[in-house]
Amino acid sequence: MLAKQMDAETQDHKQPESVAAVLKVFAILQALTEQEEVGISELSVRMAMPKATIYRFLQTMKSLGYVRQAADSERYSLTMKLFELGTKAPRYPDLVELAKTEMERLSAQTAETIHLGMLIESEIIYVHKVDSRHMLGMYSRIGRRAPLHCTAIGKVLMAWEEPARRDAVLEGVEFKRFRENTITSRAAFDEELRRTREQGYGEDREEFDEHIRCLGVPVFDRHGKVVAGLSISFPTFRYPEQRSDEIVKLLHDAGRAVSAGLGCSSYPPDAKRG
Repeated sequence: MLAKQMDAETQDHKQPESVAAVLKVFAILQALTEQEEVGISELSVRMAMPKATIYRFLQTMKSLGYVRQAADSERYSLTMKLFELGTKAPRYPDLVELAKTEMERLSAQTAETIHLGMLIESEIIYVHKVDSRHMLGMYSRIGRRAPLHCTAIGKVLMAWEEPARRDAVLEGVEFKRFRENTITSRAAFDEELRRTREQGYGEDREEFDEHIRCLGVPVFDRHGKVVAGLSISFPTFRYPEQRSDEIVKLLHDAGRAVSAGLGCSSYPPDAKRG
């Protein structure tokens, strides 16, 4: 047993520093999953690591949003960010692949920027994008976060969300004004969500990015739960007001196809979510 332990330690010393650091980070995360809160001294003893090393890793994870530190006890615990990442990926592993074909089709039909977005904490995150074929289009990138209250994807994610979950998510939203048209209160946003459900799609009317208008529709899983949003973005001077119904139909066709790939048999689901 001692020989095996010494051999493991020897192997650890042979590993590149970056690999050893990754192993330590995951060991700390594993330890944090085993109890609600834990202190540096306890982690140091359990993992046979110097307190300074434990502290450095915890502070880095805290700055990235994966760990929180209690103000009164200075003990550490995991945040919901790790939970969000851990639960979404396995449940919808084929979402991006399913959406790619429909997004490419939408891009070919409109020549504009197409986004696929999901909820993370109290924001949306773009998980896939097809760029506009025009020289001038919406600036964005995969992995970029954006607010819920002033984006078409954010609106459809909240409009079809379960009321209790919606309230919990919106508690973390700062209704910050980005442009003149930005919605800046919960009451006004609730009214916007009602309108979004009623018309069947979300709109961003130059509320987040200047001179950009967006239309978005929801994507549902096999349980009828909204899991993502598809949107199309136009510079205002190219926004086809007279073709908006046609664009929405194209979006709905794409949203329906992606949802069907996730097992949704009725688009949008018949059950109302308040």
